[in-house]
Amino acid sequence: MLEQIDSEIIKNNDDVFIMLDEILEKRDEEWWTKFYSDKAKPIPFFHCIPDENLVSYFDNGILKRGRALDVGCGNGRNSLYLASKGLDVQGIDFSETSIEWAIKTSKEKSVNVNFKCQSIFDYEDNEKSFDFIYDAGCFHHIKPHKREKYLNTILKYLKEDGYYAMTCFNLKGGANISDYDVYRDYSMHGGIGFTEYKLRTILEQYFEIVEFREMLESADDNVFGKSFLWTVLLKKKS
Repeated sequence: MLEQIDSEIIKNNDDVFIMLDEILEKRDEEWWTKFYSDKAKPIPFFHCIPDENLVSYFDNGILKRGRALDVGCGNGRNSLYLASKGLDVQGIDFSETSIEWAIKTSKEKSVNVNFKCQSIFDYEDNEKSFDFIYDAGCFHHIKPHKREKYLNTILKYLKEDGYYAMTCFNLKGGANISDYDVYRDYSMHGGIGFTEYKLRTILEQYFEIVEFREMLESADDNVFGKSFLWTVLLKKKS
């Protein structure tokens, strides 16, 4: 007991964040590793198909060539699509099983993607080195106290004229809870659901919003689309 008393001391704001990380994130890596270990589960995004909004960025000429970072890339489905369109792609995820899956698929499809088992918070690269950064379902799992660090990391690696895009839960897909509830309940409840107002309020501090809409429900077997997600396209503020 004395060892705990002497080690769990809050001296400054950084120690508060360390405490919150310890309480809320201790089991995350283990949970996601187990989640991706059963590839036969009926999970819609386990199929190796890209998001419909990602496809639209190429169809509309928004994305063309350059370097891309896929944050929380999972089994690599969007990374592989980006690479197939000619981009130089770095995919990262802190689940070892998901990265193993992604590497295996990339070899089977003969598509070159650099996959790395790493959290965005530990990832290191040259500043302003990416033309496009993508987050397909990572943001709604970011703990509220780490959002500022997360978004500033995106800004750090995004080129001045680059694009950042995300998909995240709306209230049809995610938990209808406040940020305070995460700490009251010691849980993210499977992922926070965002109202349009809340998501805009958070993102507009950092980015100019180019497009904000509900993801289109897709019956196409070659494209992923679920209306319980928001899709947002952003650029750095001038």
